[in-house]
Amino acid sequence: MIKFVINDNDSGQRVDKFISKALPDLPKSMMYRLIRKKDIKVNGKRCEISTKLMTDDVVTVYVKQELSCTKQHDMSFLKADTALDTVYEDENVIIVNKPLGLDSHSNGEHNDDTLINRIKLYLYNKNEYQPDEESSFAPALCSRLDRNTSGLVTAVKNAAALREINSAIRDGMVHKIYLCITIAHPPKSADIITAYHKKEDSRNIVRISDHPLDGYKPIKTGYEVLKSHKGLSLVKVTLFTGRTHQIRAHLSHVGAPLLGDGKYGDTSVNKRYGVFYQALCAYGLEFALSEDSPLAYLNKLDIHAPKPDFAEKYF
Repeated sequence: MIKFVINDNDSGQRVDKFISKALPDLPKSMMYRLIRKKDIKVNGKRCEISTKLMTDDVVTVYVKQELSCTKQHDMSFLKADTALDTVYEDENVIIVNKPLGLDSHSNGEHNDDTLINRIKLYLYNKNEYQPDEESSFAPALCSRLDRNTSGLVTAVKNAAALREINSAIRDGMVHKIYLCITIAHPPKSADIITAYHKKEDSRNIVRISDHPLDGYKPIKTGYEVLKSHKGLSLVKVTLFTGRTHQIRAHLSHVGAPLLGDGKYGDTSVNKRYGVFYQALCAYGLEFALSEDSPLAYLNKLDIHAPKPDFAEKYF
């Protein structure tokens, strides 16, 4: 028998979702069978798959001793670097400035020094995150940036904030502002452009089409040229959708690829300037959460990263 007492970070989720996180080695087929046979109970009573858990509920899982599973907490964050550039922090969220060359998450190569691990270590050292006290929650990123893109990333400290921010992102209530350098002036000085986007996972590359095609999803990108000098343009970009490589691929599609972009840009131009990573920074965040949201106070904030080095160098 395994017993869990639901804390604030566990509450609000279905019992099957909780069990899958709290006992990751328990096969899902067995979990569903245990629920059907009344061998998983909430507060001593039969539960359904869809039963929503509340704080202080007691979840009991009746399994044979040899099938008993306990969650092994990932403590790899203890090996991460302590360097962290915090732009904003409160009891619910932490917004940090990710440096160039740092992965947001592990890339599967046992890389322990990632942005999320640095955040976990920071919160662990502040005693705001203790893995042994959590059954199903760990601090998480609500957005991510490519390794060679710098700038703002939002992380959450509790499950309620995670649900709120993720819902706001899905509903288009979080706007991300980027700065980049293009090697040609975009078609207009300012515009909102639309197209269709498809990711090829095997090559980690995306395709852009002006017309709807099978497997392509709509994208929407706003841009404004701030400055132009010697063929380069400093461009502010607002993302209305958040697809993989959207800015890089979409601007390249309209004839204004990013400086340094080896995937969608011009290799000869990149070599001439000696730039071999995309000149792209997640520069600002604007929240437009509903007034009844517990995080509506974020709407009043003006959150920006420091101006990226490439903007200072060329403009």
